[in-house]
Amino acid sequence: MSQIEFAVIGGSGLYQMPGLSQVEALQIDTPFGKPSDEIVVGTLYGRRVAFLPRHGRGHVLTPSEVPYRANIFALKTLGVRYITAVSACGSLREAYAPGHIVVPDQLFDHTQNRVSSFFGGGLVAHISLAHPFSPEMSRIIAQSCRAASGTVHEGGTFITIEGPRFSTKGESNLYRQWGMSIIGMTTSPEAFLAAEAEIAYGVMAHVTDYDVWHESEAPVTVEMVVRTMQHNLQIAQKAIGHLVQTMAAWAGDFPAHHGLKNAVFTDPGRIPAQLKQDLAPLVGNYLA
Repeated sequence: MSQIEFAVIGGSGLYQMPGLSQVEALQIDTPFGKPSDEIVVGTLYGRRVAFLPRHGRGHVLTPSEVPYRANIFALKTLGVRYITAVSACGSLREAYAPGHIVVPDQLFDHTQNRVSSFFGGGLVAHISLAHPFSPEMSRIIAQSCRAASGTVHEGGTFITIEGPRFSTKGESNLYRQWGMSIIGMTTSPEAFLAAEAEIAYGVMAHVTDYDVWHESEAPVTVEMVVRTMQHNLQIAQKAIGHLVQTMAAWAGDFPAHHGLKNAVFTDPGRIPAQLKQDLAPLVGNYLA
């Protein structure tokens, strides 16, 4: 199989792209179970690209049910080094209007019931996540969205809530007071796991609504989210195409690709053999 360095995590409609050829669906097992769905791999502008529907085809998984560890681990085993995550989000700022795209540079995890690390059970690693998104990846995502005629905002803090319900008005107003910029349900722990897998990860967040804080706008509904995401699907597809087409110019060795250096605390001799084998795609280079 040709090297698959670039992957997209998002809705199932993303891989139905014009120009995608030699399409195949891969079923991958991981030590953390099966991914959300088959991973669709196709050739785009001469490169093999992987697409993973985060919620499964037909949107059958709630944000809390998404097997985040299996998803990221499966992409890692394919050789993926760069991930663009496409997400819907609510805006917590007046300037971030529905239809706009935000490429955040910070992340606040307000979830409650999710496993956010590959490590534990006899192997301890403490990764630095002052910058939870790869700055290099974020920069090229923003450039590609502009090339696709999107209205783009760079920077801001993305708060992840547990879901699947939307926020109360009191919660939404509090998040604004905290200085949050956009709100969604899936970026945590996805971004943290990508960092542990040493994959450069950035988010293309499509603003679908003003959450519930905005006095002159209707509160967020599923219909509102779906309508905006369908409207922005063409922009997302064009941006992904631009990312792939220009990859020779921007791809490189980023700090994200060395995030586990000096992060493993456990004495290699004390790590259970099965755990060492299971996590070899992540830490094998550091335990040799």
